[in-house]
Amino acid sequence: MSNLMLTVEEQKILLQLARLALVAAIKEKKHLQYDKQSLPASFLEMGASFVTLKKNHQLRGCIGTLAAHQSLVTDVLEHTVQAALSDPRFPPVTVSELSDIMIYISVLTQPEALVFHSEQDCIGQLRVGIDGVILSDKGHRGTFLPSVWEELPNPQDFFSHLKNKAGFQKNYWSETVSVQRYQVQYLAEDGII
Repeated sequence: MSNLMLTVEEQKILLQLARLALVAAIKEKKHLQYDKQSLPASFLEMGASFVTLKKNHQLRGCIGTLAAHQSLVTDVLEHTVQAALSDPRFPPVTVSELSDIMIYISVLTQPEALVFHSEQDCIGQLRVGIDGVILSDKGHRGTFLPSVWEELPNPQDFFSHLKNKAGFQKNYWSETVSVQRYQVQYLAEDGII
């Protein structure tokens, strides 16, 4: 997605569509049908998103992508259904859970590569609470959304845990490490992130 920010009205519409897609997939076992012509133009632009489902404030599923490869609306609706049915960490969401599930959408900006001379230089460029970070090296990759800063507010800890998530030891470093950062616009059904 470009670095376009959705208006409050667009956020409401996208969250409503995500809820309808979730209900259609769980209750009716089908894909949501909608009229693309009636949607805001921003929904039809290429977009990357993560959709997080929470039940009683606990993670219940999260699926997303870092690179835009389809329209924002398609990306969000696909990830909503995948988070409910295909997150390997959880069993599929059931009809009886639907009323307890809250939907959170993260719309990502285009990732930008950081230029750095050392691990400390890299860490020094990260903006606490603002940047999502993608770490890649030797065929491994991991990302943390900006919301992870709430749990890991120390940049060194954040980066160490990210390395671990990507499949490396916490003290791993290499001259070939690639780091990108991105920002997120958060949308939440309950208004709370």
